[in-house]
Amino acid sequence: MSSPKHELKDTDGMGAVPYIPLSDDNADANGQSIGSLVKDATQHMSTLVRAEVELAKSEVVGEVKKGIKGSIFFVVAGVVALYSSFFFFFFLGELLSEWLKRWAAFGIVFLLMLVIAGLFGLLGYRKVKKIRAPERTISSVKDTAAALKPHKPQPELDGLPPLPETVPPVPRPAPRA
Repeated sequence: MSSPKHELKDTDGMGAVPYIPLSDDNADANGQSIGSLVKDATQHMSTLVRAEVELAKSEVVGEVKKGIKGSIFFVVAGVVALYSSFFFFFFLGELLSEWLKRWAAFGIVFLLMLVIAGLFGLLGYRKVKKIRAPERTISSVKDTAAALKPHKPQPELDGLPPLPETVPPVPRPAPRA
């Protein structure tokens, strides 16, 4: 933000985002030391960064609110469609009862619903089974933990090289037959 005309006046009550004036007509730079100029520049940079973060936050919050409001309509539509499916299957049972006995028609519809539920359950299980652990994140966390772990100092004995990190395996005798 660089001027009052760019100041965000949010209608959601989030408040205004601060801004930094580009110039101050009353300032006299000749009487200021280098230290005070650096201090002012640092303060302006800090305010600028905070203002940019606040602007980004206010824009994202507004967009998220719009997305949530839109998703509520999708949820309502899904619930209505779910409850409407009952009437579709009831209709299907009544339609089949024109050619079959009523109990057989509704039994067929029930089995059809079980097959559909089983199919979607199997598809969901296959998708969930493909989920893997976040290997790169685990590796990165382990590397970070190893880097932050204090290392044991190895004593130098009379100019000898330090001890190896790992001890070589001791050969074992062959088993007796």
